[in-house]
This record gives sequence, C-alpha cells and structure tokens, in this order.
Amino acid sequence: MQIHRERLAALMLREQQRFEQEHPRSKALFERGQDSLLAGVPMNWMRKWAGGFPVFVAEAHGAHFTDVDGREYVDLCLGDTGAMTGHSPAAPVEALREQLGRGITTMLPTEDALWVGEDLQRRFGMKYWQFALTATDANRFSLRLAREITQRSKVMVFNWCYHGTVDESFATLGGDGTVRARRGNIGAPVDPGITTRVVEFNDVAMLERELAHGDVACVLMEPVMTNVGIVHPAPGFHLALRELTRAHGTLLIDDETHTICAGPGGYKQVEGLHPDIFVLGKPIGSGVPGAVYGFTAEVAARFMARQTLEDCDTGGIGGTLAGNALSLAAMRATLGHVLTDAAFARMIPMAERWTAGVAEAIADFDMPWHVTRLGCRAEYLFTKQPPKNGTEAHDAMDFELERFMHLYTLNRGVLLTPFHNMALMCPVTSEADVDRHTEVFREALQELVR
Repeated sequence: MQIHRERLAALMLREQQRFEQEHPRSKALFERGQDSLLAGVPMNWMRKWAGGFPVFVAEAHGAHFTDVDGREYVDLCLGDTGAMTGHSPAAPVEALREQLGRGITTMLPTEDALWVGEDLQRRFGMKYWQFALTATDANRFSLRLAREITQRSKVMVFNWCYHGTVDESFATLGGDGTVRARRGNIGAPVDPGITTRVVEFNDVAMLERELAHGDVACVLMEPVMTNVGIVHPAPGFHLALRELTRAHGTLLIDDETHTICAGPGGYKQVEGLHPDIFVLGKPIGSGVPGAVYGFTAEVAARFMARQTLEDCDTGGIGGTLAGNALSLAAMRATLGHVLTDAAFARMIPMAERWTAGVAEAIADFDMPWHVTRLGCRAEYLFTKQPPKNGTEAHDAMDFELERFMHLYTLNRGVLLTPFHNMALMCPVTSEADVDRHTEVFREALQELVR
C-alpha cells in the first residue's frame, strides 16, 4: 500500500496542532527553558521528540507516566531501556531510601558491591567485574583494557552500530568502502579511519578480511543490533565471530545494554555466547546511573600483569563516583527483586502480544513493513523484508513517517521510543497497555491509507 506524502504532511500538521493545544504547560516550560538550557532542553537529544517540544513529566509509576498538563500515558519507551524495570519499583526505592540515610558516596567499597559482583558472575559467567556510571563509560574503559592487553590500536564495530558516545563507534562505511565519520558526529577528535575498522553485521567474509590486518584490539558488538531497528544475527554468525577473533588474537566485547531484554542473563545466556568482556548499563539500577563491565580470568590476568599500583589511579579507567554506595544499593535491589526470571516470564509474553497485534495490522492494511522482536523488546520497520545488516536497516528508515507515527501515538496516550519504532515491556506492563497501542496503531494505518 502506497503512502501519499501530501496526505502524510497534512496529517502531521493536524497532529502537531493537536499536540500544541493539549500541552500548554509543557509548551510554556519549554519556552522558559530557552533562557537557560541549550535549545530549551537538559539533553540535546530531547530536541528530537515529535511535536515541536518534549512532554514535561510530572510523575512516573510502573508502566505509566503523567505529564505536567495532567495527561497520562502508557510508556513503551521506558527511558529507552533505562526504566525497563518500570518506573520506581518498590524494592529499589526502599533500598535507595535506606542508603540515602547511610551515605551516598565515599570512594570506598560497600558490601553491596560484593553481592552484585557475585550475582553478575552467576548470571553472565564472567569472572571479574568493575563498575561505572554509564554503559558509555564501561565501553570506553573496556576499549582501553583491550588496547592495553593486545598492544593494538584499532577497534572494530558493525556499520550503524550504537554504543553510547564512544568515539570509535561513530564511524560508518562510505560508498567506496572507506571508514568515515557518521553524519552529525560532533567534534570527532581524529579521523575515525585512524581508530576504527567497520564491517557489516552478518558478513563473515568482510569480518575475516578486516581482522586479517592484525591491528584490531577488539570487536565491540551488540549481539543483536538494536538502535537502527532490531537486526538479528544470521545462523552461525556468532560462532564464526568468536572463532575468527580468537584466531586473530582479537578480544570480543559484548555490549548488552539493550539486549538484556532477551532474558535475566541477556542474549549471552540465551545463545551461549563466550565474549572476553561483557558490558551492561541502563536498567541495572532501575534508572539510577550505574553500569558494569566484566571480564574473563584470562583478561584480568593479562591486564593486571601490565598494571602497577602506583599508576592504577591515572590509567583512564574508573571514576570518582564509579561504584558509589547509592548506585550499588540500586543494583543489588534491581538484580535481586526486579530483573528476575519471574519478571521476564511476564515481560516477554507482553512483547509477543505487541508483536502479534502490529503484525496483524500490517497484514490487514497491506503495508510494506515488518515487525520483529527480541525478548521483551519489539519494533516495526518500514521495509517488508527483515534487514540483514545495519546498512539495510538504516536505508529503510523514513524520518517523516517515523515522526508521524510517534506523534500520532503520543497524542493518543502511548509513548514509543524516539528515533526508531521500538516498544519495551516492563514487569508491570499489562495486556490493556499493549492492546491500547495496537488499537492506536491500527487507527494510524487507517488514516494513512484512506
């Protein structure tokens, strides 16, 4: 079914007018913010929300939030995974309340750190662990470890990947196959071709060719690409990736900040992956800043052999607030009481229900789209065939159509993850929440094809 751009533009204008009329308080706060915040928002990305200005939140609980204009929403964005636990779950809130009374940060360990490290060992099978405040930091620190151990300079990533604000990940392949900076990359410190090799996801021949240069310290990967739409690995790809990295003396870093949606032990546990370093951020503290990176005993031994006590504070890993008492209390409560087997047993069926509803609507309206799922995360893409790599997924994006779908659902009380069409389930997302999205999604398609 073809979408006529003139109708799309008219519908978008109507939805923008409705949004502005129904959010006067958010608009006033946004305008006030122009005097003190860059572009009126506390984080640059917030400029990109559909509607002309972001909704300002008054409070959030479980799978819902209420804005300052009193409008309530089903939250399928959940802080783009940061609140995958649901907003303010009881156990972490209580743990945080207690820890606030005992101290927030001392640059000294608490017993919670040991509990968290032991639970991470059990879940993910990595021997040793360290803490950071964001997955970006954990990835950066992991890259430093890999370069130190291997004494190699380059990092390999998959085209159109995402690993936070890690400089090396803002590289892509030009039309001639050379590595270049991605569009919009702000103030790249050096030409990314100096630091990074880029290959296409699922392309084993390209992977082998680029590793053969012998200068790659590590491959930084998501086991399933998630930030350019969900792109699943082809059968046998991860086995080939592991065999090739070992053959070429390259470390493998598994960033599961998003793919923790696959289950309590992440995609690593579900598929039996064997990385050298493992990274997890965002939901591990129920929204409180915190991240972890773990490594095998071999990696730890190789690193410690090159590290001296005198220099351990100036090596470029860690940070003054890393491993603070408040973050560790949140992590312990989250791992122990929220991101549990029982929680995933509720979350994944909700994502299956969401996927089925979207797929049925796509079929009924004969749209050239498809929907895919990973654990408790699901997403629709504007292409009929599932993409095999980041380039195919990126090329299927449609900025105007995406903004319309987001604003249409937002105006009807459903929040999707911005920048792509992803929905995430938390432990208390209900069938009614999922069905509300399905209803609105069908309404949007009916308007588009009318």
